Amino acid sequence: MTEGMAQTRGIIRPARIDEAATLSALALRSKAHWGYDEAFLAACRDDPTVTPEDVTTHTIRVTALAGRPCGFYQLRGAGETATLTDLWVEPGTIGQRHGRALWEDAVATARERGFRELRVQCDPHAEGFYLAMGAERIGTEPSTVFPGRELPLLRFALA
Repeated sequence: MTEGMAQTRGIIRPARIDEAATLSALALRSKAHWGYDEAFLAACRDDPTVTPEDVTTHTIRVTALAGRPCGFYQLRGAGETATLTDLWVEPGTIGQRHGRALWEDAVATARERGFRELRVQCDPHAEGFYLAMGAERIGTEPSTVFPGRELPLLRFALA
């Protein structure tokens, strides 16, 4: 990667405990990008939240530009399956390959840890991104926020 690309994409690094609230706010701004109304966003406010405990317990990696986080993902796992519970980018940086860079880092990290598959329950608006990354839809799962709402469930083979 050239130096110019590194500056455009940012560097992916582990999240810090003091960034938990910043990452939670970033996730909500990213969800708002899809045009959800305020009532919907208010109900989701706690769903994409990153806690300090999450930072110490799970793999959370951040891409930052000029020292400010512009995207992150959270990876959890047990057995042979890793779960990508979050992948969010700042709305103003969508289309600048930060999401792709985070995805590639998450896949590499999951492989390094010996997982055989990566599962993603995603916002319907983000499904196309994950399909373009090579994931396949294997079904739906109920939303934890809205009873009766189904969210895409995707799988990506790691081995």
